[in-house]
Amino acid sequence: MKPSRLMLLTAVALLTPLVPAASATAGPRAAADSRPQLALPDPGFENGGVGWTFSAGAGVGEGNVHSGSRFLYLDAGAGKWAAQTITAPRDGSYDFSAWIGSAGTGGTYTIRRNGETVGTVDLPQRPTYARYTISRVGLKAGDRLEIVFGSGSAWVNADDLMISPAAPADPQISSSDPEVVEMFDWAKRKANSWVQLPGTVGPVNADEYHTSGTGTAPYGPTYWAGYANRSAYYSRDMTHQLAGAHLIGLDTENETMLRSYAASATAGDEYFPVWSLNFDAKTYLSIDYHSPDDYVREVPAVFELVEKAAQAYLWTGDRRYVDDPVLWDYYRHTTEQFIDLHNSAVPNGKVKVAEGTGNGIFAGAASYNEQDGDNLAEAGDTIASEYQAYLAMGVLARGKGDTALAKKYDREAADLKAYFNDTWSGTGSGAGMVRAYTTSGTPVTGWGKENSVFMPMKQIIDPGPRNDAYLDYIQTEELGPNGSPNIESTTYLPDMFFRNNRADTAWWWMKKIYGERELQHVNSGQGPDGDYPEVSFTLVSQTVQGLMGITPNAAAHQVTTESRLPSGMKWLRVADIPVGKDTITVRHDGATRTTLTNNARHGSYSWEARFPGVHRRITVDGAPQRARTKTVDGVTYTYATPVVPAGATAVVQVTG
Repeated sequence: MKPSRLMLLTAVALLTPLVPAASATAGPRAAADSRPQLALPDPGFENGGVGWTFSAGAGVGEGNVHSGSRFLYLDAGAGKWAAQTITAPRDGSYDFSAWIGSAGTGGTYTIRRNGETVGTVDLPQRPTYARYTISRVGLKAGDRLEIVFGSGSAWVNADDLMISPAAPADPQISSSDPEVVEMFDWAKRKANSWVQLPGTVGPVNADEYHTSGTGTAPYGPTYWAGYANRSAYYSRDMTHQLAGAHLIGLDTENETMLRSYAASATAGDEYFPVWSLNFDAKTYLSIDYHSPDDYVREVPAVFELVEKAAQAYLWTGDRRYVDDPVLWDYYRHTTEQFIDLHNSAVPNGKVKVAEGTGNGIFAGAASYNEQDGDNLAEAGDTIASEYQAYLAMGVLARGKGDTALAKKYDREAADLKAYFNDTWSGTGSGAGMVRAYTTSGTPVTGWGKENSVFMPMKQIIDPGPRNDAYLDYIQTEELGPNGSPNIESTTYLPDMFFRNNRADTAWWWMKKIYGERELQHVNSGQGPDGDYPEVSFTLVSQTVQGLMGITPNAAAHQVTTESRLPSGMKWLRVADIPVGKDTITVRHDGATRTTLTNNARHGSYSWEARFPGVHRRITVDGAPQRARTKTVDGVTYTYATPVVPAGATAVVQVTG
């Protein structure tokens, strides 16, 4: 799909936005800087190139647009250029992105600061539009910024420029394997290029049918999560992007977006949140929201929002996730009233399983698999996401200090998992496992894409031979003719395999996704697969949570690690990983030695260093410790729990 026009007009942060009737209730926000925000006049050339200067053979045309009705063109041959110069109104660090197509080589996209080049992209031959970014350009108030496009051997077209604030966090990677370094560095830069600059005035309700939208509003702290031709973020996408967003410092954006969904789920809507919101974090996207009785709803997303709020809390320790009444009410309504209101078609005995209507996405679909959603009441991705929401409530309730409530949700999670394995999923294995039920109660087996993948990914299947067989089945189906054609679905596969301790297979999928980033997306206007935001955000999180096996609890100053390095990767180190208000640095040498540095100035971290298998000997900083073991999700680990003071480094190693 074609990206929406980012009408980046000069704006003042937090001007009163246009708020159509269909909008979430905004909570109190801290006052923002009132100085003018850095902005580009006419970034999409819809006003004929206002603010731009053109050489002969360059100008604004109609035809080969990326979106809207006009674009920048440079004719073939040397010496053609187009440039814009603006003065920075405040200090800041920024990313500058543009959609560009070039029929030949030799073209350039350049950023200059006070006459000096700070970044240049040498454009490849790619006639279809792709997105190019120059990252981390530091500016002081009064600096002169120039954006320049230069010609090449054939025509160059550009459209839809965008300014993003540079990522607040910048974890650094090194490894014996250069491919993982290249991948991570690409992914963190690409992910940050999708972040909205708060205060930017842009369209609301822009989509492929309404490229200019229905009005404008100042954008909030948000990022793109979904198709780039729509002025909105989507619940399914942003929940999957949340961990990667945290790792580059987008905690304000995560909280803003999660809260906007929580505010949209009302009793009148039977506690369904909306599916997509515009970048003002208030206005429901009109292509997905027609009326209170007619809007896109997919049941797994309702539960994933709870699960990911708990994940955000564990990474940040931010008490808003447990103290904000809008968020807390959403968690409770989702795991109680929502399930009660959507649990009538299929009898489930003593447990409750939330259901869809079987009447398509605008009436409430049971599954993310939209091609398989009609006539389904219960689906594997919903029951698995409900299970994780119960576990998340245990985390959030403990964070709130309510131990009794946490134990209640722990029991509900255990009961639902037992019911799934004993009854709901049937007795079959592989293709014979039940992965959904129709509205008439008929069990559905076979390949279900998301409603198959989510069951082992959310770890609702008991560990053992049946789970192993289902993982084998998914791998076979994904590599066959029925595999997911959409990169969005494929991005779940590394997560699924990492969580089931198949590091080699997970890494293979990461390399495949990264290696195919230049392939054209199935939706032609979206650009290449690498320009689908979920790709970059998830490669960031899959490196840290997947390969590095890092699980934090920032509020308790705890962190757990386990090496999931694939065969052939001798060592991997990621520095400056944000946890709470601090950072840590972790290095794995194979699966037997891990080093952790607590980069905080104050405060210790309790570190649980896990190593798969039963080992005879474990040392902390060379000193022998009692070799303790534990079994987690069917895997036995040898572990130690040193306390790492602020500024200190600890090394844990197993032998034998």
